[in-house]
Amino acid sequence: MNIAAIETFLAVYRTGHLNRAAGQLNVTQSAVTARLDALEARLGARLLIRSRKGAELTKAGYAFLQEAELITRSWEAAQARLSLPRGVTRLCSLVVAPGFWTGLAAPWVEEMRADHPGTGFEVWTALAGDAARWLESGLSDAALLGSPLPGPDIASRLFATDTLVQVASRSRETMGWDPDYVFVDHGPAFRARHAETWPGEMTASLSFSDPGMAHAHLLAHGGSAYLPEAMVATDIAANRLYRVKGSPIFTRETHLSWRKASATAFAWLER
Repeated sequence: MNIAAIETFLAVYRTGHLNRAAGQLNVTQSAVTARLDALEARLGARLLIRSRKGAELTKAGYAFLQEAELITRSWEAAQARLSLPRGVTRLCSLVVAPGFWTGLAAPWVEEMRADHPGTGFEVWTALAGDAARWLESGLSDAALLGSPLPGPDIASRLFATDTLVQVASRSRETMGWDPDYVFVDHGPAFRARHAETWPGEMTASLSFSDPGMAHAHLLAHGGSAYLPEAMVATDIAANRLYRVKGSPIFTRETHLSWRKASATAFAWLER
C-alpha cells in the first residue's frame, strides 16, 4: 500500500480540505485527489465525502483512521532506525504526555543520553490511548504518563512526584478569585482537589492542558496559575514570577511504563 496515499488521507483529515492538504504536502490538488482515489480503490471503500466546502470522514474512513496512523508511525519508526547516526547502535522510542517534557522528561532524557552514548532517542507526544497502542504494537518502548499503563507485557514504576505551586506575575497573597487566573489541567486528581479548594461558581476564562503553554502565557501576558515547581524555579529566583503567599500546594504523580521486552535493551528503564 502506498505510504504517500495514506499520509495524504491523514493530511486531508487533519486539515479538513483537499486544498489545504495539498499546501501542507507541497503537491497539487490533483495529486491529492489521485492519491485518495487510488487508496479508496485499493481498500474498496469510500473514506471521505469530498465537496467544495471540505472533506469529512465516512464510517469506513473513521474505521481506517486508527490503522492509518499506526501505519505511518511504523514507517517513521523504520526510517529512524535505519538512519541512526554513527556511533549510535540502538534507538529508544519514548512517548511523553503533553506537559511532561519541560522540567521532567527533558532532564531525564539528557541524563540517559550522557550515560548511554550508544543509544539514540525519539520522543513523541501522545495521550494514554495512543501510548498504550504504540507500546503494545512495539512502535514505542516506554511512556511517561500521569498513570501507569495496564497489560501483561507492560511494566510500570512511579517516576516522580511533582510539586504544583500557584505562581503569579506580581507579588501577592492568596485571594478568593483572581480574574486573571489561568487553569492548567494536571489530570483528574488535580481537578478534584482544585474543585474542593475553590468550590465557587467562578471558572477561569482561559485554560491549558499543557503547563508549558500556560507558563509562556504568564510570562507574556501576566496572571496566575498552578505550575510544576521545577518549571518555575528559575523565574521565581529572577523575580519574573512569584509564589502566591498562603496558596495551597498540590502534587502530581508521573509514571513510567515500558514494554518488558524493551528492558533487555534498555535496562535503565527499570531503575
